[in-house]
Amino acid sequence: MDLRKLKTLIDLVSDSNVSELEITEAEGKVRIVKSMGQAQPVVMQQAAPVTVAAPVVAAPLVAPEPAAPVVASAPAGHAVKSPMVGTFYRSSSPGSAPFVQIGSVVKEGDTLCIIEAMKILNEIESDKSGTVTQILCENGQAVEYGQPLFIVE
Repeated sequence: MDLRKLKTLIDLVSDSNVSELEITEAEGKVRIVKSMGQAQPVVMQQAAPVTVAAPVVAAPLVAPEPAAPVVASAPAGHAVKSPMVGTFYRSSSPGSAPFVQIGSVVKEGDTLCIIEAMKILNEIESDKSGTVTQILCENGQAVEYGQPLFIVE
């Protein structure tokens, strides 16, 4: 296998999410292993003698320690979640009053906020009647799909 091909394979492994690559050809076998975000040197096992020797580095085999479980306390009440990715706005325009405040009583179908996605303003309505007890996003904040926006009790 020529050096240009080996270099290309090493670059492909180091730039991708692949952690190990093994290729077998008529003239030999190549195995590339990536560890800790860096590509390790190539380990070659050839059937025929090789004129170019690659350095071999032994990496310690250490099993990753299991992560400690994260216990997050979920807020009490019903979470109104974002139905899309976009930018969260509490009011219809920068100078106007917010749709709801903490302590506002809302009915199912009342507008709580606006999420802007692709220059389209989408009104987000309450899916439950109750009192707004928490507002979990800041005005102008980017939100993800399924992210809790409000807590309604």
